[in-house]
Amino acid sequence: MSESINKKILLTVLIMGCFLSTLNQTLLNVAFSHLIEVFSVTPTTVQWLSTGFMLVNGVLVPITAYLMRRFSTRQLFISSMLFLLIGSILCAAAPSFPVLLAGRMIQAIGAGIIMPLLMTVVMFIFPADKRGSMMGLIGLAMIFAPAIAPTLAGFVIEYYSWRYLFVGLIPFIVVVIGLAMKYLINVSETSRPKLDLTSVILSTLGFGFILYGFSNAGSHGWDDPVVILTILSGIMITTLFCLRQFKSDDPLLNLGVFNNKLFTLTSIINIIVTMMMYADMILLPIYLQNGRGFTAFDAGLLLLPGALVNAFMSPITGRMYDRYGAKPLFITGLLFVIPSMWVVTDLTVTTTYLFLMVRTIFLRIGLSFITMPLNTAGLNALPRNLVTHGTAVNNTVRQISGAIGTAVIITIFSGQFSSHSAVMAEQSPNMGTDEIRSLATTFGSSDAYYFMTILAVIAFVITLLVPSRKKIAQLKKTAIPQDH
Repeated sequence: MSESINKKILLTVLIMGCFLSTLNQTLLNVAFSHLIEVFSVTPTTVQWLSTGFMLVNGVLVPITAYLMRRFSTRQLFISSMLFLLIGSILCAAAPSFPVLLAGRMIQAIGAGIIMPLLMTVVMFIFPADKRGSMMGLIGLAMIFAPAIAPTLAGFVIEYYSWRYLFVGLIPFIVVVIGLAMKYLINVSETSRPKLDLTSVILSTLGFGFILYGFSNAGSHGWDDPVVILTILSGIMITTLFCLRQFKSDDPLLNLGVFNNKLFTLTSIINIIVTMMMYADMILLPIYLQNGRGFTAFDAGLLLLPGALVNAFMSPITGRMYDRYGAKPLFITGLLFVIPSMWVVTDLTVTTTYLFLMVRTIFLRIGLSFITMPLNTAGLNALPRNLVTHGTAVNNTVRQISGAIGTAVIITIFSGQFSSHSAVMAEQSPNMGTDEIRSLATTFGSSDAYYFMTILAVIAFVITLLVPSRKKIAQLKKTAIPQDH
């Protein structure tokens, strides 16, 4: 009994920490236009608060497999929370933009460690038939926090000061650190693996350049020399990193996880779903604010019911995963996602707020059938010694696909916006600038949703290749003699 209580307390503390770090990740997204005025910086500069956070997060994730072998659960969790605390204090008191950016980077160090750590703990302390339920609880933090962040931030900015976004986090982080010091136990044995510094440098530069390139492609354009150079350099350096991992006896990131068919398939679906999720979270507010004149708070409020439904559904779909396996859940989820993307391919300047809210709830129901079961299915397929590497790969994939999804969708939207603006200016010379901007934003958003609908259909086709629960059980049985 004490063991189950320990597990509950352990998971509660970890989920609280995860909730705070993921909330913090998207907290500033609706505050950018406000911060441009406060610090007198350009939109490209202010974007670094998001890009910088993602960069630090993305380059840290590949070394988490090493960190989890080298340090205890307790040491890593408390360290990540301390980084989050120091960063939040720095941001709350920031007298200038560089100090605010430095605070965000420090926060990102904490956030980068925590998600792979949480997933690994679940894989270590719970048996395979209980992991879906537990991952569903993690989904509460992982999906709910980024979804409520825009509403919360919109409210704080409209009625208080942007500094309260960070001031409000500080007491909660202190409470989590206190609970961790009292209740957190170590779940795996630590060892002293040798750190391959060359691999660390290659992964940092490779993933860093890729994330930086894609993050800037949306605002600077794909023909920008810096964008082209960083993406190509990132791909080349990452290729060198991958080759080094395959040759190493003790790799920093064991890419042998991709030898597992189920893990590879879930990773591909993960890439597509994450691209869609991030793209929708950025595109819908653009349409609402620029195309329809809604406030940041209104745009955030529209996402809230979907976020609440998502939070409610996550533990339920976790239990359903334990009962029925991954494939039926993926198919069900995508049958919600595909129509949710299709119905916004013909947006107008009179599309109702309620319609968009209901559509977003449907999308979130679909995502709750996919997101956490996807991670659980991929990690469950791996042997215990590869779990830490699997979680690190999972999170690296999610970071990069989020950056790519955002960049691609902004590029499609910007290109179509310019095209529609030019056509309308030519065909209707008497039309006002504001009207052209509103219509071009609406049509550009619709065009971008066509691309996301195609992505959802591709994900559905790949889902059909995922082996059924029965097939996975048979494969495991035939694999046992080879393991001995």
